[in-house]
This record gives sequence, structure tokens and C-alpha cells, in this order.
Amino acid sequence: MTVVRIALDAMGGDHAPQEIVKGALLAAAEYPIEVLLVGQEEVVRKELAAAGASTPRNIEVVDAREVVEMDDTAIAPIRRKRNSSIRICANLVSEGRADAFVSAGNTGATWTSARVVMGMIEGVSRPALAAILPNVNGHTLLLDVGANVDAKPNHLREFAVMGHFYAQMVFGLESPRVGLLSIGEEEGKGNELTKEVFRVLKETGLNFIGNAEGRDVYNGNADVVVCDGFIGNVVLKASEALGEMVSRTIREELMRNWRRKIGGLLARSAFDELKARMDYSEYGGAPLLGVKGGCIVCHGRSNAKAIKNALRVAREFALNHIDEKIQERISDLHSREHESRVLATQ
Repeated sequence: MTVVRIALDAMGGDHAPQEIVKGALLAAAEYPIEVLLVGQEEVVRKELAAAGASTPRNIEVVDAREVVEMDDTAIAPIRRKRNSSIRICANLVSEGRADAFVSAGNTGATWTSARVVMGMIEGVSRPALAAILPNVNGHTLLLDVGANVDAKPNHLREFAVMGHFYAQMVFGLESPRVGLLSIGEEEGKGNELTKEVFRVLKETGLNFIGNAEGRDVYNGNADVVVCDGFIGNVVLKASEALGEMVSRTIREELMRNWRRKIGGLLARSAFDELKARMDYSEYGGAPLLGVKGGCIVCHGRSNAKAIKNALRVAREFALNHIDEKIQERISDLHSREHESRVLATQ
């Protein structure tokens, strides 16, 4: 099998470097990948030693002396901390030494490093974070979920186009249904941004189904739901908290008496499946669509399991050359739109 090289920010996240290193070891044992653990070498090697096993051949430590903290600015890796783990991860992809990079660190800094160092796909002005969420029929792609808290209509148009192509590739759908997240289904509902985006999306040629309400993220009515990063991040974080609350409540209720305990044991496999579908760590991280090369952004609270799955997502992204396919299809879309405008003027 093809071996993919992935740069992993060992210093980013609430539980770094311990959980990051553990996740790297899990992934290295399960997937045909090479992991470049990027961070302060002595710290990373100490964690590898603490794991109680010799470092696998498919893990390499890359020294990075600086760390981008969560309260650092988004441009810190570009101006002040050029030797940070996030910046060096982006450098490795840009230089062709890695096929993708993964970070649970500062999202803004990761976004900026990927955009500036790795570069943007031609025809895309803003990259977007795309999260896969469960729905009653399968999955929904929600974007943006935090990369762009302020967005203009043309940015959301780009998100819709990239989401359409990404859903085609990962969900196997010929014509994904694209909805615009708003406060009502009618065209006139929403704020000035969503009203303008509605008009723009009607002209893209996508399978645009109109406004999608919050419930449509989970009821299976849409395959792709588009919004700005502020709203998308609120939806994502609220969904994670709801999933955790439901799981905790079910456990508490099943322990109230012996009858419920017996019923819980009989239905344990069903509850395990429910937990897996609602657990963000199962999905690993969100790909940053629109940049050259793969960049997977993880939850700041990511544990070893989440990191392992994020490395899996990065491997699949690189193997399938998702960024190149998005580039090809966006170029084709722009060509067709240009031809349509020319014909309209004749």
C-alpha cells in the first residue's frame, strides 16, 4: 500500500504533547503512514519514551523550538514564531517532505500558515473548515466551522462549490444537495448576508435546495450545509456538547435501578453504536478546503483516539489528491461560467 507522510504538530492542543504522541503511536501501528512528529525534540522524545515502547521506524521527530499558544495571534507563525511547530508543519508540506499536516493547536494560526505557506488553490480566496456530522441517513458536510468568522457572499459561494465537490468525493454522491443555513426555509428569511448568498447560489449550477434550518443539519434533508465560520463553529460546539450530554444522561438513567441495568446490558451494542456516531473523536478533524496540500484541523480537546483518526483522515485526503481534484473542478467551473457570460453578451 502507498505510504503517506504526515506532519503532526506535537505541541498543539489542550492535551499536548502526551495525547498527540499517543495518537501518533496508535496511527503508526494501524495505518501505512510515516508520521513526522514536529515539536521540541527533547519534549517529544520524552513522551515517546514514557509510552513504554521503542520509537517505530515510521515515526520521525522534527525539532521545532517555538510553540504557538492558544492566545497567540493568527499571524504569529508568519511573523514572530517562524520556528514554531505549526509553521514547520506547513513548511514540510510546502517543501514536499510531507503530504499533509495535522494540528489540534491554534486554529487561526493553522489556517494562516496553511494559506500563506502552502498557498491557495487558484480560484479560491478563503479556505474553509469542513466538518462531517452524522444525520439520520448518513452524514452532512457543514462548512465553514471556524476558519472565517466574517465572510462575504463570494466566500460562501466558494464554500458551497468546494463542499459540493468534496461531498461528491467522500460521500459518492453525483449531485449533493446544498443548503444555506438560515433561520427559515423561505428565500426572504435571514440576514443581509444570507439573502445575498441565496441569490448568488441560485446561479452556480449546483443542486441548491435553498435555505436550510438548523434541524436540516441532522435530519438528512441536505448533504452540504453552508454558513460562515462564526455560525458553523457555534453549531459544531453545541452539537458536541449535546452529544456528550445525551450520552451522560443515558448512562445515568440506566444506572438508576437493577431493571434498567439489565436492559442497558441487553442494549449495550446499540448504545455503543450511538456513542460512536455522536463522538467527535471518531471523525478525527476537519479538512481545510481550498489550500494546496492536506491540512486537518483537530478539536483543541483532542485525545489520542481523535489524533489517530485525524491522521487517518489526512492519509485519505492525500491518497485521493482531494486538493488537486478540487482545483481541477473549480477551474472547470470557472471556464464554464466564463463561456456562459460570453454567450450571454453575444
